[in-house]
Amino acid sequence: MSHTATWESGQRWQLLWITLGALALYVGLRWLPTGTNLGHMDFRVDPKSGTAIEFCDPSNPQFIPVVAVRSPVVLSVATAETPVAAQPIKATVTLRTSSGKPVAPADLLVVHTRPLHLLIIDPSLNDYQHVHPEPSGKPGKWMFAFTPGAGGTYRIFADFTPAATGRGLYASADLEVSGAPGTMGAFNSTAPPGLEQVRGDLRFSLTPGQQPVRANQPIDLKFAVRQDSGSNVALEPLMDAFAHMVAFDETRSGFAHLHPMEDGTQVPDLKQPVLNFKFTIPSPGRYVIWAQVKVAGEEIAVPFEVAVVP
Repeated sequence: MSHTATWESGQRWQLLWITLGALALYVGLRWLPTGTNLGHMDFRVDPKSGTAIEFCDPSNPQFIPVVAVRSPVVLSVATAETPVAAQPIKATVTLRTSSGKPVAPADLLVVHTRPLHLLIIDPSLNDYQHVHPEPSGKPGKWMFAFTPGAGGTYRIFADFTPAATGRGLYASADLEVSGAPGTMGAFNSTAPPGLEQVRGDLRFSLTPGQQPVRANQPIDLKFAVRQDSGSNVALEPLMDAFAHMVAFDETRSGFAHLHPMEDGTQVPDLKQPVLNFKFTIPSPGRYVIWAQVKVAGEEIAVPFEVAVVP
């Protein structure tokens, strides 16, 4: 065998060993634990069972009909004592896949600084609370506390992102609270139809780009904050954004979670911060859009009532 042939044979063997090593490395990495025991198929539902919430893109805000469709994750809620209006409640929510597997902290991605967001709303849409449960140490169980402002059937929407899919998912459960129900539309509003709110020296406004607001047509929303005294507004980041908005319909069939179109790293104008949102409301009716901000270290949520026409 010539020297050239020997060299070429050695090159082929070297290439073969490199290829085999790369394949072994790939297989080894695939077998490494990911931190979650759940896979992509755990968050699928049988399409023959009807409509289903599967994956929703948070960068494309839309109204999610959580109650009307089937989610591959089942949410349940339990309390140690009977919930009573105006009394602090300690509660536990349980997340399980439709096949019964518990959804643990390792199974969820951290999105907007938290792995699990609960959006809690009363029947009047006048009491909205955004809470972040903490793991209980038991599989699939998360603990949280809140104080309901009124009586009635509170609806709890869960907003989370499975690590196995990397895409947003939702579920809901109801919690009965004893006490007098809230009053529909009882907002501290200074400008009809509820698009300006006052909290102390702070004045919040929500201005639709088109009036009237029509169903199934994209709408631009301009959210602004100012101090009546004219001083600067100490607006601070909250869950990786300078504002969040959550929209509910009158029947609480679902919700939409909206984020500003502006870059979250860019500080808004100090005198009068203005943030822009885009949203398409699917059906006519009464909607309440809750804006949540953090000003000078204090978290504030304000409601805006919007009438949507066909």
